[in-house]
Amino acid sequence: MKYPMQSLILVTSLLSITTACNETSSSSAADKAGFVVSGQLRNAPAGTPVYLAELAEGQFVSRDTVKTDAQGRFTLKGSTTEAAIYQIKLNEENNVLVALDNQTKLQLTGDASKLASTYTVKGSKDSEVWQQMSRAMMRHSGSMGGIMRRFQANAQAGRQDSMQLLEQKFYAAKAKSTAELKGIIKKNPTSVVTAFVLGEPQLFSADENFGFADSVATQLTKAAPNSRYTQALVQKLEPMRKTAIGTIAPDIQLPAPDGKSVSLSSLRGKYVLLDFWASWCGPCRQENPNVVRTFDKYKGKNFTVFGVSLDQDKNKWLKAIDNDKLAWTHVSDLKGWQSAAGQAYGIQSIPMNFLLDPQGKIVAKNLRGPALEEKLAQLLK
Repeated sequence: MKYPMQSLILVTSLLSITTACNETSSSSAADKAGFVVSGQLRNAPAGTPVYLAELAEGQFVSRDTVKTDAQGRFTLKGSTTEAAIYQIKLNEENNVLVALDNQTKLQLTGDASKLASTYTVKGSKDSEVWQQMSRAMMRHSGSMGGIMRRFQANAQAGRQDSMQLLEQKFYAAKAKSTAELKGIIKKNPTSVVTAFVLGEPQLFSADENFGFADSVATQLTKAAPNSRYTQALVQKLEPMRKTAIGTIAPDIQLPAPDGKSVSLSSLRGKYVLLDFWASWCGPCRQENPNVVRTFDKYKGKNFTVFGVSLDQDKNKWLKAIDNDKLAWTHVSDLKGWQSAAGQAYGIQSIPMNFLLDPQGKIVAKNLRGPALEEKLAQLLK
């Protein structure tokens, strides 16, 4: 579920992916030809454990564990069937990601007490690329976090004008972060790290930047077609093609509150905001006043809203419509995340919306706060 000003990313933890329980013998790995990670950490007492885990199928799987010597030095070894993403971890607060293959001889240094912000790597171009990306995201997440805290304080105080201004600042900061990340990716389009980042929704919104992600995926497919990260990215992008900007929106036909079936295509001839939401979704409910304001402003100018709820409880759905004063067309099959419409559009988080032109073509996505009004102002001059 997205927050009204997209969830902040603490890049250093990636994110809360769980380390798997199954262990792999470090002694057998060390005997094989493969990668070597040599490190020296400040503020790491002798005997500090250093863990190496491979990111595999959404979880970290332990590959090696060693302890630092009196000078904070350690050496991790292993082998891999392909270039892959690994985590080097001291504890939950101090861990970093690196990219390793069987030719990698990586050197890592840093402060054990604040590893993510101080570490440096040499000997692996891909790991250096990830360091650039993570540092860029960390810089922007700091400013975005400050805006988020101010937004929440103003929300509690009911200061709508301040909230709208902070939303604008948040999205401007988010756009700047995305632009910097794209710049690094453009310089490293065939890196395994690029494939990994584009495939991780916590790190990069491929849906909102489909054209860019798809063009990079084409290069990755030529350079590393057998990479698990390339294949995962291509698979992730495939359903997005149906809802890419410029395509005709897939039709939706679901029951309205009165039980009668209503189709999205019945609204052709108008600009339509296709809005996925739910009564239980706090960020959706916080965004609803923005949609109401825009609807009231443009409903007489060839614009309407088609709300698709991912609710399962009809009474809660209807109560939210009434409480939030959502005076537009609503439909739901009351199947939650199994909603036929949600699956057709590849919805993985809400709120999510698509702006359609009078011919049913998608012209914009995920317009939040003032962005929706600004886009309609351009289209409905």
